[in-house]
Parts: sequence; structure tokens; C-alpha cells
Amino acid sequence: MINRKKILIADHDALNLDFFDLMLSKLGFVVEKAQDGSEVLSKVTNGHDEGYPDLIVINTVLPKVSGWEILKAVKADPKTSVIPVLLLSEIDDVKEIVEAFEIGADDYILKPFNFSVVLARIRAALRNSVLFSQLRTREKRLTLAEKSNVTLKHAFLDLEKAIDDLMLELTQLQAKENSKAFTGQLIENAMRVQNIFSKAEKIIEHTETEWENLKEQEIGLTILEKPIRGTVNC
Repeated sequence: MINRKKILIADHDALNLDFFDLMLSKLGFVVEKAQDGSEVLSKVTNGHDEGYPDLIVINTVLPKVSGWEILKAVKADPKTSVIPVLLLSEIDDVKEIVEAFEIGADDYILKPFNFSVVLARIRAALRNSVLFSQLRTREKRLTLAEKSNVTLKHAFLDLEKAIDDLMLELTQLQAKENSKAFTGQLIENAMRVQNIFSKAEKIIEHTETEWENLKEQEIGLTILEKPIRGTVNC
């Protein structure tokens, strides 16, 4: 089943809403419309029941709740902060544009706009969203694998101690009893298991070293997000 991206469009201009609905629906997107800010917040808040939008396009000027307030609310909530938000505005002001990006806007589109350009920006924002989603999933998997590696290492250490204790007991038993052939075989088997654990330990140590090397070289998701959110301390 094809995953159709859901786009929430909010504009006080009904003609703009209908135009976006018509054009984006033809291109295969699922379009939700809203004419005031409170309706946008309601749709986003109910996202956990109906599914969050994949992208939000909002006019900075909306009845009841402004696009600026919506942007701040969306980006402040951990459940919705990853949703790309594109602002539509009639105001071509550098200070306002910079502020939009610092708050967390993913793009700032001036009216009147060319739909082809807007579409390209929507697709770019969706691609970036998918990329960051993949990075978040990757980091979670790496964290889980790292924890599993640590747990496995501790398990090996416990088993290694148990085998060392067993070896000590077998050696003491061999010295006391006449069944030296039997205990000798047990000791040989225990030593074989020891060698297996020794090799496994070396593999774990090598993995840990490689892991640390990779972590030093990689760019973490937090670092990548900072320039986009405008929170880099220069």
C-alpha cells in the first residue's frame, strides 16, 4: 500500500485553500484544510487519534490563532516538533524571515507564489523529514545495539567467572579423588569453553573499539538539527 503524505493547509483565503486542495490532491497527496488557527491546532492535537499531518502549510495571518503561534506550539511539543512547517506570508521582511527560521519553520514562502516553486519546497521539506526520520530510527537502533553489546559483555564476564570457579573446584577434586581420568576430561572441556569465551570477549572488545571510532566520526542528529532550528551558539 502506497503511503500518501498528508498535508494540512491553513489560509484565511478560501480560494487559496481550494487551489491547494485541487492541485495537491491531483498529485496524490491527502489534503486537510483549515481557515482559522484554532482549527489547525485542533487537527494537530488530535493527530494521535487520526494521524499527524506529514507537513503543515500555514499563513502567518489567521483568525483566532496566528500562524506564528501555531508554529511555536507545533515546534514546542515533542510529539509534533518533527512535522515540517512552511509559512505563507505577504511580508517580505528579513527580520521576520530570520525569526521564522529561528522558531523552527522549515521554509518561508512569500505571496504571491508560483505553485511549481511551492510544490518543489513541499517535496524538499518532505524529503528532509523522511531523512531525519531515518536518522532517528538509526540512532535508536544503534543505541539499542550498544546496550545489547554491554549486556552481552556483562553476561560473558559472569559466565567466565562461573567457569573459573568450576575449574578451581575440578582441580581441587582431581587432587583429592582417584577418578583423575574423569575429572581430567571435565577440566579439558571447561578449558575448551574458556577458550570460546575468550574469543568472544575479544570480538566484543573489537566491536566496542570500532563503535567508539564510528561515534567520533559521525555527525549526530542533534548536531544536524541545530542549524535547522536556528539554535546554534556562535
